[in-house]
Amino acid sequence: MSAARARRIALAAQGFGVARPDTAAARHLRQTARDLGVIQIDSVNVVSRTHYLPAFSRLGHYPRETLEAEAWGRTPSFFEYWGHEASLLPLDSQPLFRWRMARAEAGEGLWSGTARFGRERRAYIDGILAEIEQRGPVTGGDFATGPRGAPGWWSWSDGKRALEWLFWAGKITTATRRGFERVYDLPHRTLPAAVLDRPTPTEAEAQRQLVRISARAMGVATAADLRDYFRLPLADARARIGELVEAGELVPVTVEGWDKPAFMVPACRKPRRIAARALLSPFDNLIWFRERTERLFGVRVRLEIYTPAHKRVHGYYVLPFLQDEAITARVDLKADRKAGVLRVQAAWREPDADGETPGALAEELRLAARWLGLDRVEVVEHGDLASTLTDALKRSD
Repeated sequence: MSAARARRIALAAQGFGVARPDTAAARHLRQTARDLGVIQIDSVNVVSRTHYLPAFSRLGHYPRETLEAEAWGRTPSFFEYWGHEASLLPLDSQPLFRWRMARAEAGEGLWSGTARFGRERRAYIDGILAEIEQRGPVTGGDFATGPRGAPGWWSWSDGKRALEWLFWAGKITTATRRGFERVYDLPHRTLPAAVLDRPTPTEAEAQRQLVRISARAMGVATAADLRDYFRLPLADARARIGELVEAGELVPVTVEGWDKPAFMVPACRKPRRIAARALLSPFDNLIWFRERTERLFGVRVRLEIYTPAHKRVHGYYVLPFLQDEAITARVDLKADRKAGVLRVQAAWREPDADGETPGALAEELRLAARWLGLDRVEVVEHGDLASTLTDALKRSD
């Protein structure tokens, strides 16, 4: 198939190309999560924490507290676990990750430092678990004792390391969050019995279903794409893809310009065109695998948060702009909540930008500002699209 057709199929699979609801409700949010299969969590709040953004990109203005209720309310429909990275996942998929929990308990598939801590300090970890059983919900701060590593992002106390090991192993889960801090509790006190009582599938069965979800969510995907979506082990991903091809559930396809074979679910949507407009979080499912983003859109997207300021090309927290079937611009955004301003610190055009791009981007930025509770959009004159975008915002005032 042509690269353009593959791109349309991929966009449709990700929920683009359909009209946004007039009023986005909880059911729309739940459907978006089911369609995507996983929503990445990240703490950076310069615009909005990323787990709020995929639904905004697809649904438009929706109440942010709706996501909080679905994730951490009294009757949630999501749960937290390691799906892609730290993720929100549909509650029904919890049994599909029990193999990963079992491997983590055996010291496999988790960060090396956490695995080592689990081997060397198991009695301490068991003591933490017993205390949670007795005390109820806890945070990392409740166990902020013991030696710490060097100062920095990953400087955890022994208590925090124990909680992370228990989380990986499925012994505890996220009951809620306070601000962004996890509050942990036992699964049977947090998740519905109807989910926990479901039979545990074999590793192969669970992984096949995760590949099915990945294939459906991506439309057209290489083996590397399918593996990355839920971060499956290489050998396991290859085996499960082969089994699904043999069963006729995945169809091998060749995409023009792609240097690797791809796979497609036969029943996926195959639209003739895509009409869409969206600001994309750098952790959005559509673009989080950078190699795939280049294949689909011909655009190189890199996260520059950890790049020294003087070496950044596009900015600190940059959101690509999807215009119909192309990424036509990118903007470095900052929500200045005190001033009530969404600041466009830089705006850059991409090769597929056209005369409609500034106006379309201006409209989407205004929508984002309203959704974030900000009064206006201001553009700093930096980047080759900045002045045109400023004019477009003035025309729409």
